Amino acid sequence: MSQVKEKLQEMKEYMRKIEHLTGAIGLIQWDMRVGAPRKAIPDRGEMLAYLAGEHYKLQTSDKMKDFIEALSGNEELDEVEQSMVANAKKEYDLTKKVPEERAVAYTQAVSDAEAAWEEAKDKNDFESFKPHLKKVIDFQKEFVEYYGYEGNKYNTMLDNYEAGITVERLDKIFSDLRDSIVELLNKIKNSTVKIDDSFFKEKFSKEAQKEFSLFVLEKMGYDFAAGRLDESVHPFTTNFGNKDVRITTKFLENEFRSALFSTIHEGGHGIYEQNVSDDLKGTGLAGGASMGIHESQSRFYENIIGRSRAFWKYFLPEAKKRFPQFENVDFEEFYRAINIVEPSLVRIEADELTYSLHIIIRYELEKALINNEITVEELPEAWNKKYSEYLGVEAHTYTEGVMQDTHWASGLFGYFPSYALGNLYGAQFLNKMLKDMPDMYEDIENGNLQNIYQWLKDNIHRHGAVYKPAELIKKVTGEELTSKYFVEYLNNKYSEIYNL
Repeated sequence: MSQVKEKLQEMKEYMRKIEHLTGAIGLIQWDMRVGAPRKAIPDRGEMLAYLAGEHYKLQTSDKMKDFIEALSGNEELDEVEQSMVANAKKEYDLTKKVPEERAVAYTQAVSDAEAAWEEAKDKNDFESFKPHLKKVIDFQKEFVEYYGYEGNKYNTMLDNYEAGITVERLDKIFSDLRDSIVELLNKIKNSTVKIDDSFFKEKFSKEAQKEFSLFVLEKMGYDFAAGRLDESVHPFTTNFGNKDVRITTKFLENEFRSALFSTIHEGGHGIYEQNVSDDLKGTGLAGGASMGIHESQSRFYENIIGRSRAFWKYFLPEAKKRFPQFENVDFEEFYRAINIVEPSLVRIEADELTYSLHIIIRYELEKALINNEITVEELPEAWNKKYSEYLGVEAHTYTEGVMQDTHWASGLFGYFPSYALGNLYGAQFLNKMLKDMPDMYEDIENGNLQNIYQWLKDNIHRHGAVYKPAELIKKVTGEELTSKYFVEYLNNKYSEIYNL
């Protein structure tokens, strides 16, 4: 074995230690949101702060520096190994710029903010949450100064979740997308088609909903030997390697669609992580290519598949076996109601068409917060103003307004745009998938989702984070990211539903 290969193997063993520590941190975070008693939260926060310090030390050690210097740019490395070293260098450089005590203090602040958010959301109490949110945002601003930035300060945050994307590019993409959605939305408002979805708002037992959700997940290909479904205040996915990928949902007794589509969405994330190649362990690349690519998988399953005519041709008869509420509902009624367009307040309950407007609002508010254009005190009013302008609705409580998402408490500034980018990636993948599998929707009608599962695994999932998102979309579809396929998809689908 050459000296380079020996050094590479040594680095992989070292990186595996970091992966183990990351998994331990993730497991504590999962437990805090799913099963931990409330009084345990402060102690768990201390555990996380300690482990974050240990993680920081491994990430920024002289040993890691030695690996990077020895292997960067070496021509003996293959594509995966080059990506591994480049990714490690980026993580090292960014982590090293933040003083250890500030990184540890930030982990504690986020833990406190998440706990405060959960309690304050239940009580509709923005005042008690406000100091925690302000502290997290102040940390974000502080970190931007450590990291440095080009152009807009928010670019640094975007790059954490979607490498290469910038405010300048995103402003153009989102502006075009917003205009296309608003145009289609106005046509729908003038349509004579009226859709009744009241049968989704009857009383549905949690047990029956869970049984159906598990049935759908199994048909999608989610591996229960490497995962599980639990409940949480806000649905999420977490993983500790590809052999333990956990998802959560939230069951509402008076809304059939909520838990089901949250489960399908998180199942899309989960399948992605379960299908990352075993060969990527110890490389730092054993996860999604970006949050935008990750969201393309969850929203592809949730909407492009889960709200399709073909999907319900198979699953409606199965639903009728479990839910007598649907006994007298015919297929067209059901399909239209699943796809009703109705501007609303809550992002995770939003219809497929208006969902991206919820994301664009959050993107614009995040940019403004980070660039000191608005304050935390002004946030609720700014939120309501944008909701009124873009969607024609206004929140009457903080719980259904500015406090509805956990992301800001968790410090995930720069994450929200990933959801809308996921819609664009997903539609572009669909366009290629239909060329490769012209009978795809016929397979779905027969309850066969295996070919979709395999196509996604072969083309996207197994690669993990080897490729940057811009590289992956070009590799899979032959084109750079564009909004045209998503806009075409929306226009075709909703023109048919609303007889436009």
